[in-house]
Amino acid sequence: MKKILIIAPAWVGDAIMAQPLYRRLHQRHPGLILDVLAPAWTRPLHARMPEVSESFDTPFGHGELKLGTRWTLARQMKKRGYDQVIVLPNSLKSALLPFFSGIKTRTGWVGESRYGLLNDTRILDPLALPQMVERFAALAEDANQAIVRPVPFPHLVVNDQDRAASATKLGFDTSKPMIALCPGAEYGPAKRWPGRHMAALAQSMQERSFQVCIFGSNKDREIADEILAGAPGTIDYCGKTSLAEAIDMMSLARAVVSNDSGLMHVAAALERPLVAIYGSSSPEFTPPLSARAKVVTLDLECSPCFERLCPLKHMDCLNLLKPDKVLIALDQLLA
Repeated sequence: MKKILIIAPAWVGDAIMAQPLYRRLHQRHPGLILDVLAPAWTRPLHARMPEVSESFDTPFGHGELKLGTRWTLARQMKKRGYDQVIVLPNSLKSALLPFFSGIKTRTGWVGESRYGLLNDTRILDPLALPQMVERFAALAEDANQAIVRPVPFPHLVVNDQDRAASATKLGFDTSKPMIALCPGAEYGPAKRWPGRHMAALAQSMQERSFQVCIFGSNKDREIADEILAGAPGTIDYCGKTSLAEAIDMMSLARAVVSNDSGLMHVAAALERPLVAIYGSSSPEFTPPLSARAKVVTLDLECSPCFERLCPLKHMDCLNLLKPDKVLIALDQLLA
């Protein structure tokens, strides 16, 4: 029986895009035991991926080296008898623990010159693998083997008991249809559709008898408050749920409107009808991986710039994207 350890990404969206890799590994290795080593905040995602046997938390903050801690954790992983470790982040630090563990096969992209730390290194051809989900999935294959296409969409499994428990805890009326709004984007303001536009959309949907709910973290408080000021009847779950509860609640949505963010990928993996709004980023690289998604973007000459802040200081890619354009896409999904 083969045992594989995954060093998983820290970002929510990236963690979801790794799931097709896990599915492919199970196809290749029947009876596989697949474990994941990842930041604690991604545990609710892996708990909803049936391919994952166990999830272990990494005790490293962003940018922390902690060589002693990595060595200790590596010794613990070595005792579990893995045949292979696949490293998804491209950083040098992420390859240290696999090297310390002495796991026989250590697979990953070259990344930050990780020759020696990894012994099954792959050199990326970005034209052959333009999407991140493809770059992850390719690591399921042997070196120099082509990726199996089409790469399946990620899929999160939510059970009825968890869904009902979250709705009860939050006092949500499941008899009325819900539109979920995800107005945040941790990467930066250049990925966030303005709160005033999101509020206008929320107001329109409330007038059609939808419950409109905001999801996000405490970091999204400012834009959430702007939406609440413009659409007072909106239900505010921003910073008031765990990630697990947000996933369970979003699975109840009739449709989701989201910026290019981790929660956008959650909505796609839940197979909810989804309007995905793009400004400074590109749907070519990290699209919503769902047959039920519509991308809305102005596709201006200056975008995508992939910047956290608009380098031209006007953010026309999102300011000029009016609510009626998003509403048309949402109506098409609801129809």
